[in-house]
Amino acid sequence: MSIGVLLVTGGLSHQEGYGAAFQADPRCKVIGVTDEPDVDERRRGGNQALADTLKIPYLPNLDEALRRSDVQAVSITTEHHRQGRVSIRCAEAGKHLYVDKPLAGSLDEARKLETIIREKKLRSQMFTQVTLPPARKARRLLASGQVGELRAIHHDLLFSKGHSAGLPLKERVESAVPAPDTFLVPVAKREMFNIAVYSLSLFRWITGRKAFRSVHAHTANYFFTGNLEKNMEDFGSMSIEMDGGITATVATGRTGWKSHPATGYHRIRMFGTRGSVMVDAFAGHGEITSDKQQHWSVPPANPGDPMAFWASSDQRKTGAAEWFVPPPPVKSDQSFFLDCIEQNKEADVTIADGVRILECLFAGYRSAAERRVVTIG
Repeated sequence: MSIGVLLVTGGLSHQEGYGAAFQADPRCKVIGVTDEPDVDERRRGGNQALADTLKIPYLPNLDEALRRSDVQAVSITTEHHRQGRVSIRCAEAGKHLYVDKPLAGSLDEARKLETIIREKKLRSQMFTQVTLPPARKARRLLASGQVGELRAIHHDLLFSKGHSAGLPLKERVESAVPAPDTFLVPVAKREMFNIAVYSLSLFRWITGRKAFRSVHAHTANYFFTGNLEKNMEDFGSMSIEMDGGITATVATGRTGWKSHPATGYHRIRMFGTRGSVMVDAFAGHGEITSDKQQHWSVPPANPGDPMAFWASSDQRKTGAAEWFVPPPPVKSDQSFFLDCIEQNKEADVTIADGVRILECLFAGYRSAAERRVVTIG
């Protein structure tokens, strides 16, 4: 069985990794890179660059590409304000959807997409981290009964990339309804929106899709001048009440190259009626780090990608100890999606799950703006 996959948007997006992973799976044929015909020069250049890297054609008209009979699925990694409408067009064309996180910049578009996928009986998956070893280990520990009945779960997920500036402490004024086109620009991202999505997907997946009922959130600017200038938070915290009396909390954001020798903190803590456990993505260890040490160093600033969002800019710390590197996944998230198409089964995190996660994220922004607990649903 050969599954034809179309890459919607190319370089300077997470498609750099997704496209390569699809191409590495023998069940898949990557047909080409495509996008809306009126994208700007930067986006067009990124699209062409990935097409050249993967040695596949760049098909500059999305609608024409979707009419190809050899395309069964699409991988979509557009900017957030475009992702909803582009995903809707792909679903209306009857294609299975693999979509970057978060799902969209608009709840209305996300809910419309969910309806189309259900009506057309399509397979869908949103990229998350639930297929990675830390999440799988946490779920196994919970299923073993060691924790007992889950009462609370906490997730620290902090990315150590970008050149931080040590901003003066200042209260952030949040937007109750952030505009869809303010979630991502070349020099900054809304980090709660982009990183807390991993935590929320973990919470739903590990609890068997229990619903989010309320959220109390806080956003802040602690680390990056670009985020402050673009009015995008670099840190966020959330406290969430879920069905079954479960409390879920998140500390998430981007903290800068010098905050950690490797990629940052990724820790899952679970508390239950019988005990508690912690899963550390980088294994238990003690660490002392300083910018005076010579064991590791940060890369110089890249003007085209100052926050090191994309793999193609090749910005990595050097000299970090080998034992900071987490074990690789058994297989790629993209291969798990191909399993769903091949076996006609539901993904661990579907578009419907993505909508529920997006509802919690938007409720979180309203909570941060209004400084109160917000009910979800």
